Amino acid sequence: MKKAVVLSARERWAVASRALAAILGGYGVAALFTGALAMHLPGRRSEATLTAMMLSFAVYAGAVIWVFAARSAWQAWLGLAIPAAVLGALIGWSR
Repeated sequence: MKKAVVLSARERWAVASRALAAILGGYGVAALFTGALAMHLPGRRSEATLTAMMLSFAVYAGAVIWVFAARSAWQAWLGLAIPAAVLGALIGWSR
């Protein structure tokens, strides 16, 4: 029989932080991406919104992959915060 691997509290918090980053941060980046892209795509507003929403699923999946591929939880959060800030600024600038 194999022995069970016991994780320290620090390692547990790192995994929990990454999970929150993937769920909440990924959703935030995908939502900001949708808003920014929908505002800048040519054509009718409804078609631009639908196109942006469909592409946001790929952005969300990419954000989740990024979070768990990053070297640390801090880098994962920073890797989501920077694009979120850029997209938020783009939306604010466009209004």
